[in-house]
Amino acid sequence: MISIFDLFKIGIGPSSSHTVGPMKAADLFIAELRAAGVLAQVTRIEAVLYGSLGATGRGHGSDVAVMLGLMGEIPETTEVKTIGQKIADIYAKHELHVAGQHSIAFDPNRDLLLNGMEALPYHPNALTLAAWDGETLLHHNTYYSIGGGFVMTEQEARADAPVIDSMAKPVPYPFRTAKQLLELCQTQGMSMADIVRANERANLSDTAIHDGLMAIWDVMQGCVNDGCHNDGILPGGLNVQRRAKAIYQQLSAADSRKAFNDALAVMDWVNLYALAVNEENASGGRVVTAPTNGAAGVIPAVMHYYRDFCPNYSVQGIEDFLLTAAAIGIIIKENASISGAEVGCQGEVGSACAMAAAGLTHVLGGTPAQCANAAEIGIEHHLGMTCDPIAGLVQVPCIERNAMAAIKAINASRLALKGNGQHVVSLDKAIKTMKDTGLDMMAKYKETAMGGLAINVLDPVIDAGLDTPLGELVEIEKIPTVDVTVNYSQC
Repeated sequence: MISIFDLFKIGIGPSSSHTVGPMKAADLFIAELRAAGVLAQVTRIEAVLYGSLGATGRGHGSDVAVMLGLMGEIPETTEVKTIGQKIADIYAKHELHVAGQHSIAFDPNRDLLLNGMEALPYHPNALTLAAWDGETLLHHNTYYSIGGGFVMTEQEARADAPVIDSMAKPVPYPFRTAKQLLELCQTQGMSMADIVRANERANLSDTAIHDGLMAIWDVMQGCVNDGCHNDGILPGGLNVQRRAKAIYQQLSAADSRKAFNDALAVMDWVNLYALAVNEENASGGRVVTAPTNGAAGVIPAVMHYYRDFCPNYSVQGIEDFLLTAAAIGIIIKENASISGAEVGCQGEVGSACAMAAAGLTHVLGGTPAQCANAAEIGIEHHLGMTCDPIAGLVQVPCIERNAMAAIKAINASRLALKGNGQHVVSLDKAIKTMKDTGLDMMAKYKETAMGGLAINVLDPVIDAGLDTPLGELVEIEKIPTVDVTVNYSQC
């Protein structure tokens, strides 16, 4: 079984697939060198990023993530405020400190290549790392960042190995589908949260489970708080103005009685929570993959709604919310994908919406059947959603998309709670449909920034009424992403 602590991981922005995954892959490569006893002999390292990972590598910080991983940094503990200076030093000195042990010559423009035009066989997000001692190849391997910060090696991909094996001991209530989970709930007289908690207990103590869940919740709350107090322009060249701080000030300054005469005023707060998280993510801040960075704002926003606007809020409710959401995320991960590069944004924001809807339904007193119904509604109404980030940045439409999905999750929960859990479309069928739709989706709509808004918004010909030559891409040239102009002309 996938653990809840694999699904919810503390990391950094802006992308779980394109930032967290590559950093973990590079750290894994270092571990392989150390295990082979050749780390001290390394004099040169080369990295090549392929497919979707290469196409939007710089916009998603993939290049930065690989360099950090080679230096021995991991997403959970890297100090986000020092990243900029560390990377600037590499560019200035053409030198990289491998695993904190010794320095090697490293020029990112020569040794870290972004090949967005070539895809490797097992997943759109792939990178190859190779280490030399002079002209002697010491070790090389290929890694696939398959969504949510999960990484597979070439060997694991070829063998069709399990995505994760963090639960070393067998769990008492294994499940792969919603049908199996609901049957367990019925026969055991347990909730979804109870089932996931019991499975975690096979490998962790109650104290470790509680502390882990509270650490996740603390990072989520801190992320919302930081987003509400930071302002300015998001990095990357699109000149996107952060909005959460201004909205927070407006809502905080409003007379509470007057504000709540508006029956929909709570929506403003939910929107704020989601925007705050995803602006932090876009700026490279610390977030929780929930289940991905691109969708990191949905679940925290709905959990803050539960905390601030639901009278039955409790710490136990927070734990149960996360455990229930994880149950849905595990099923999606097992049967479809949470990777935007694989199935589009339906796999990221759609999955997060389904997870949040189920979690909220449980803490508001819903049955397991109602939780599954809420999740199905959430994912059904994201089917077909493309992943088309402008300039390869996790900003537009990603930030607002999280706010919209958070509102959908709350509405899905309310709809489910008004019913008895029965629905024409089952959760398993909706998940299968998401997978099938993702397989049918053209590659340019799956995180490559080669279609949809990513092209039309930065299309100078359309903007100028077909009068501007293709070469005059002044704003695009300012954006530090790879081959934006080439991608445009090819489309």
